Amino acid sequence: MADKNFFDKVYEVAKLIPYGKVTSYGAIAKYLGAARSARMVGWAMNNSLAKDVPAHRVVNRVGVLTGKHHFDGTNLMQQLLENEGIVVKDNQIVDFQKHFWNPASELNEEDFPY
Repeated sequence: MADKNFFDKVYEVAKLIPYGKVTSYGAIAKYLGAARSARMVGWAMNNSLAKDVPAHRVVNRVGVLTGKHHFDGTNLMQQLLENEGIVVKDNQIVDFQKHFWNPASELNEEDFPY
């Protein structure tokens, strides 16, 4: 994986987020060994929509849909999450911890040989 750039690594992790789960920009950054790069993960998500990446499953550290303005339509990000059974109220995921998927504890070398 050493030949992949940071955005490609972000996309690889984001593609592993299970249906009905979400993670945060910071959790992906930390997993990739760049704990202070949550904003870079956000930039990667902004550029991922044409790459078949479930960017709607990546939110901020408290479950707010901070990237929603990068989706076509007024509430597309929220609609995609709700289609997966995740309740969103006032642009924030209800029961965020219940739906949170942490790549650091969920992935191993076989899933993602980082």
